[in-house]
Amino acid sequence: MPCIDLDLNEASWIGWEADDNGKLLPRMADMAKTMDPLVLANQSINLNLTLMKWRLLPELNLESIRETKYLLLGAGTLGCGVARSLLAWGAQHITFVDHGRVSLSNPVRQSLFFYEDALRGGKPKASTAAERIKQIHPSINSTGYCLKIPMPGHPVGESQADETNATLNVLADLIKTHDVLFLLTDSRESRWLPTMLAAFYGKMVITAALGFDSYLVMRHGLKKTVSAPPNDIKGFIEIPGYKLGCYFCNDIVAPGNSVKDRTLDQQCTVTRPAVSNIASSLAVELAVALLQHSCRDAAPAYYRLQHFDGPAEDVPEGLLGVLPHSIRGNISDFNHLITVTEQFSECIACSKQLMTKYEQDGNAFIINVLNSCKILEDISGVSKLTDNAAEDIDFQSDDE
Repeated sequence: MPCIDLDLNEASWIGWEADDNGKLLPRMADMAKTMDPLVLANQSINLNLTLMKWRLLPELNLESIRETKYLLLGAGTLGCGVARSLLAWGAQHITFVDHGRVSLSNPVRQSLFFYEDALRGGKPKASTAAERIKQIHPSINSTGYCLKIPMPGHPVGESQADETNATLNVLADLIKTHDVLFLLTDSRESRWLPTMLAAFYGKMVITAALGFDSYLVMRHGLKKTVSAPPNDIKGFIEIPGYKLGCYFCNDIVAPGNSVKDRTLDQQCTVTRPAVSNIASSLAVELAVALLQHSCRDAAPAYYRLQHFDGPAEDVPEGLLGVLPHSIRGNISDFNHLITVTEQFSECIACSKQLMTKYEQDGNAFIINVLNSCKILEDISGVSKLTDNAAEDIDFQSDDE
């Protein structure tokens, strides 16, 4: 066979290319974007959001939703529902806090748990919920904390002081490092400490609470002064500094131990199955709508004006519609109310008096409240209001 003299510099090589040293190597092609299941999953997950932005809402800021850090206090029925809706909106940072374990009654109502999670005493809810949403969306950043939220009316003994202080520090750090808090616990007193800390650190808070066939979804007013809207714009509630109330601003009694002297059936939240799904979905939609507003949680509260002598007037809307302060729904008549509450200057959770006391005494103040919730009424000034109101009532008999 004749010897062929081949000039490598002039030869045309198919599938080979020279590296920096002139050595011929196979040409490499990165097929990850078309072959990697994780990459394909991320593209598919965002498809609905991308179409939404492309076809319907060009101004939709998906980055703000994706980069926001969400803290879910409660990983039960509401917590699971909120987490699933956040996933659908493209959230990437979800943290769970819950002290409970998965029980046999949970999986049918709480969408992140399986039957196997309830066996052998049950897995911790918070860490299991975080693990489950990673199985649904592997790229998400999620962590669960098995943490019992300290509550007013639930005293702390000397033997529990160190543990309680450690818990308070962890909870405060979690609230400081997250952007949006969802209060999804099942008792009034368990919402007090997160409400107070969120007000102190200026965080966005969304509360969801359930009744048998009713629900409440509300945002807590930002405790920072912002410019009030023009008086000629309809739909705004006119509050100096524009301060909306928190979950406790309508209360004149400090939260106490709501499960004391109650039977097991009275301690559980008994609701119609659809109530929690509706409330958790509305909570996420309200949070996302606030993230799209330039003022975020300081956005004015919109509502619908009804005139007796004419039709209702449509008020201005945000990018995703109206931004209510609270939504009170009832599925027995398939109706809901959009209500607005002003911040109460003597609020037992967000008043300036409490903020000052916490700034001065820190955890010591909170532990005192845990041991005696009456302290809240005294510091906030509620006790003076109620005492004065009682004195003003004239309890005279008919004979007198």
